[in-house]
Amino acid sequence: MIKFISEQIKQSYEIKQKIAEDPQMIELIHTICIKAIEIYKNGKKTLIAGNGGSAADAQHIAGEFVSRFYFDRPGLASIALTTDSSILTAIGNDYGYERLFSRQIQANGNEGDMFIGISTSGNSVNIIKAFEECKLKGIITVGLTGASGGKMEALCDYCIKVPSDETPRIQEAHILIGHIICATVEQSIFGGGD
Repeated sequence: MIKFISEQIKQSYEIKQKIAEDPQMIELIHTICIKAIEIYKNGKKTLIAGNGGSAADAQHIAGEFVSRFYFDRPGLASIALTTDSSILTAIGNDYGYERLFSRQIQANGNEGDMFIGISTSGNSVNIIKAFEECKLKGIITVGLTGASGGKMEALCDYCIKVPSDETPRIQEAHILIGHIICATVEQSIFGGGD
């Protein structure tokens, strides 16, 4: 068991090291951070969604924007589309699970907002339909996925493909990337950073 624990930590570290050593990946994350700063400076918001563990990540990231990350400051508008049980069950019942997020984007998304869709496979149908709705509304789209990119890759303005096919490793990197976005937005808008 000790060896297994050590190996799990090592695998997580190795994926993050690959990201850190990939100049194109760093530039892509930088570009997304700049876009997120721009949307907030323009009085817009982020909408974030995923399924299962990725739903928890969506809520986690939205919480960092709305509450705080490193320091006290005014809240930033962010909605996790995974949290309202009445909305989720109404949409699921009336329209089907595949429209869970697209319907919410239709109702609450505005041109110039940013949607962050999280799917380790890149093939979650409800995330794909959300990206399609975003295109209709002029919403900036960011995908967080695994190495393959799945069907999402072709639908996103920006797609971060974590270099792994293992769900836990992908999710660990997704929350790291979410934290980086939150930190750079917070610092740029409220801390005088660039």
